[in-house]
Amino acid sequence: MAKNSVGRTFGVALLLCVVCSVLVSGAAVILKPTQVANKLLDKKQNILTAAGLADAPGTVDERFQSIETRIVDLGTGEYADDLGIETYDFIDAAKDSEMGVAIDGDLDRAGIKRRARHMPVYLVQKRGQVDKVILPIYGKGLWSTLYGFIALDRDDLSTIRSLLYYQHGETPGLGGEVDNPSWKALWNGKQAFGDDGSVQISVVRGAVDPTIAGARYRVDGLSGATITSRGVHDMLRYWLGESGYGTYLDRLRAVKQGEA
Repeated sequence: MAKNSVGRTFGVALLLCVVCSVLVSGAAVILKPTQVANKLLDKKQNILTAAGLADAPGTVDERFQSIETRIVDLGTGEYADDLGIETYDFIDAAKDSEMGVAIDGDLDRAGIKRRARHMPVYLVQKRGQVDKVILPIYGKGLWSTLYGFIALDRDDLSTIRSLLYYQHGETPGLGGEVDNPSWKALWNGKQAFGDDGSVQISVVRGAVDPTIAGARYRVDGLSGATITSRGVHDMLRYWLGESGYGTYLDRLRAVKQGEA
């Protein structure tokens, strides 16, 4: 066969493709444990940030020892740790016909269509008692689904201590301002629930007037990002409400009252 023949050229190209495919597949297999470990480490770091422990001394794993992970049945509000805390993925569970549930269109304020029947929660321990409860939340923004955590004080299960998003694809400088430290700082001390137990937290257009009644339930909207702001508002209303963590939070309040 001539050195520059079409067959020889295709043969060399095919051989290169096969070699490259083997190398890429091998690298993916070899690196997978490292990728899984890094993903878990990043998840722990985000939870620690929501808990206010990002700058505490020690490694991520050492700091995370003060956080207890539980699995909650959203229907009953009871813990269901038999699902396996380390391996449970609520995004995959939502897609499963048995582990997930379709959300009625009128109730789907977060725009997610389906959710898992069970969700993880993170209990932040301080001096042997639960200090904060961290709840995973997610919902539609303008361009993407935003994934985050909201941290509530255990004392009243209404005072918000932090809201952070660890994954989204919103426009930088607009909806992407959910990452802005100044905006995130606005959430600390806001109240999620009214005196009657209903969800009251709101993201409003413009700046909140601190002198008006109900200011403690309101957070400034993101400038130029009305749809993302509305998405944050709606997903909080969904996840803190009856269709989300509402039953679980009611159960925690009942336990708290029993301790009083």
